Order: sequence, then structure tokens, then C-alpha cells
Amino acid sequence: MDIRIQGARVILPGETPEERQRVEQTDIFIQGSRITGIGAAPDGFKAEKTIDGTDRLVIPGLINSHTHSYMAFMRNCADDLSFMDWLFGRIDPIEQKMKDEDAYWGACLAIIEMMKSGTTCFNDMQMNILQTTRAVRESGMRAVICRGLVGSGDDEAGRTRLEQAYQERDANRDCDRLTFRLGPHAPYTCDEAFLRIIAKEAEREQMGIHMHLSESRTEIENCQRDYGCSPIELAERAGLFAHPFIAAHCVQVNEADMDILARHHVSVVTNPASNMKLGNGFAPVPEMLERGINVCIGTDGAASNNSLNLFHEMSLAALIHKGTHTSPQCVGAEEVFRMATSAGARALGLDDQIGTIEVGKKADLAILDLKQPSLQPVNNLVAALSYSANGSEVDTVIIDGVVTMEHRRILTMDEERIYAENARIMERIG
Repeated sequence: MDIRIQGARVILPGETPEERQRVEQTDIFIQGSRITGIGAAPDGFKAEKTIDGTDRLVIPGLINSHTHSYMAFMRNCADDLSFMDWLFGRIDPIEQKMKDEDAYWGACLAIIEMMKSGTTCFNDMQMNILQTTRAVRESGMRAVICRGLVGSGDDEAGRTRLEQAYQERDANRDCDRLTFRLGPHAPYTCDEAFLRIIAKEAEREQMGIHMHLSESRTEIENCQRDYGCSPIELAERAGLFAHPFIAAHCVQVNEADMDILARHHVSVVTNPASNMKLGNGFAPVPEMLERGINVCIGTDGAASNNSLNLFHEMSLAALIHKGTHTSPQCVGAEEVFRMATSAGARALGLDDQIGTIEVGKKADLAILDLKQPSLQPVNNLVAALSYSANGSEVDTVIIDGVVTMEHRRILTMDEERIYAENARIMERIG
């Protein structure tokens, strides 16, 4: 469908290196899955649908660079626990009771929440193959999928999970909204021998890697005890950083660790709410940015956050470091917006497709209603996204040129059915 968004305020890339973003009132023209015109219509364009942009702000769809969508049904059931008690004492027992289809319904619920708060792409680590991808295909969402990998050396369980990752990738080659990475879970669930196998597999299959690294003090202590190095040093030693790599968390890192991340062009995902809630601390984002590390934003799963709303994460990311560094300039609103859009696209290897509003890129857009009290009066709109918006202002979402939500009504999914199915899952699991 050819779509015209008429007369909206639009956040566009800056025109100089010093200008990260600019806001311009203009028209956007969409043909098929792509933006084909900004300001002026392409030759022969005839709109099949016109969206009135009066009192609307169009932004690039937000990118959730680290989450576990299937965990959405676990929201608010494992709270106020230390990290290892949360993971092994509460979440792991729930996961052991899961049926494969539970992951599908959980992912559907996660997608509804993300879409309603302006997220159009997410980077997911999951454990039930063909369930999250099913939800993505049906909903119209965009996603990068990583089958979580756990193993010890060349054991049968690790090989099975690798084969499942390839099976899921191969089954979805026909959907260009889905891409795939290898997902070694963490240094405490993958030994060094298995990490070396994953590095070789990444080379053979030409796939990127997504992994939890340096999330908690316990992880650091155990890695030092078992391997005599930090988790970052272990990942480097195993050869993982020779491939496009996304490191989730990186809360407990020192200067040597950050130098390694910068040297290997590792992208880091900060997850402020989850890291605070589990008592793990804050990633040293200002120090990472100073080293030129590509820092992006994720929510983590709803079992630990307990929200999948990137506006909340943007607000935290913009505020936390001002407080910890007693510097109101150390991480600004423009930087945070970049982290939630173009930096996420770069981390996922999709920066030629998404992350900014430009001619030729995919039409992945969120349209906000400016006639909401949180956005009135209209002043600095980029700052407003971090400091006053809460996500409820998102009115319409377009992904891959398809309107998936209009006037806050999801057009591609049955919300009530999804809510009911998730409630039934928790009733069964208890």
C-alpha cells in the first residue's frame, strides 16, 4: 500500500556532525516496505492511504536491543530477589514447566506491549524454537532472534541447541523481517570450550553473536575463580569478538574490559531498569561513549524489568548517569534517542535498513499524538521523548510499510485472546 503521512513533525537525521537530529514539518511518502520520498512525492506516486499529520510527531521505530519476549507472562512473579535467586530459584523452575506454545503467547503479549510503546524491532534471546518467530510473522513486527545456547564442551545438549538455532533460521528465510544470531547465554552457563565452538560456528555460518556479559558481581567472581579472568576477557580469549557481537548489560566492567570492547567494536546494550531492579548496578555508559563504544538500549525480559516500554528505559538512561556522575551533560536526550534508534540498528547490523527516517530505508515508524498533556506545550521534542513522554502517546505504528497499529488499536493481533491465554498459562504453572 502506498501511504502518505501529511504535514507531520518528523525527527530526521542532523545535517551536520554536531547535529544528531532535527525536527522538520514535512510529508513522508511510503511505497511498499520503504520510504520513497520526504517532502516531495516520488514520480507517479498516488496515495492509497493518507495519514493526517496535524499535531503528530513521526519518529523512527524504537529498537529494543535486548529482551526475552517469551517471559512476558512471568511479569510481576519474581520480584525483590537477588540476581541468582531470581534466575535459578524462581525463573528457571517456571521455565521447566513451560510448554512450547507458552513461549508463543508470551511473545505475542510482549509484542503488543512493545508496539503500543513505539518499538518496531527487538533483539530476542529465546529457548522455544519456532514460537517467537511465529508471533513475529503474524504480528508484522521486526526481530532479530537468538536461540539461547547452553553447553559444556562438545556435549549433546549444546549441539542440539545449535542445530535448533539453524533449524529456526532456515525455516524463516522467506521473511525479511526476521534475522538471526547465535545466542550463547552467559559465562556461567557456557564453558570456555563451548564458547570456542560457538566462535567457530559463527565463522562457518557468518552469523553475529548476542550474549549476556558482566551482569553481576557473582558472575565476575565466579569467572575469576574458574578462568582467572573477567567475562569480557574470557569472551575475547574464546574468539567471540572476532564476529559482530552484542553484549547485554556490561554492568560490572573495569577500564581494561572497556578497552577490549572498544578495540573489538563490540556493541553494548544497557538495560537500566532490569539492572537496578536486580541490584546489579549501572553500566558505565558515559565512559563507554567516551571510548567510542556503540551503546544501545534494551528492556531485558518482563520477568526482571517488569516493563517492555523503551520510553521508560530512555528516561532512566538519560537521568541515572546525571545523578551518578553529578553532571547534567554526561548523557543527554539526543544521545539517548540515538541509542534507542540508530545505535540499535547499528548493533543489529540493520543500520542500512532501519533506525533513521531516510529515503530508501524501511518504513518502520511510530507516530505520536502531540495533543497529550505530557507533550504540551510543544517545545524541544527530542528532549520530550526522554523526559516527559511515557509511551502512551504512540498513536499509530507502521512496520515494513504496513500499518500494524492505528489509533492505539492493534490491527494484526487479537489482544483479548492473547491476554486470556497468558492468564491461563500462569494459572496452570502456578
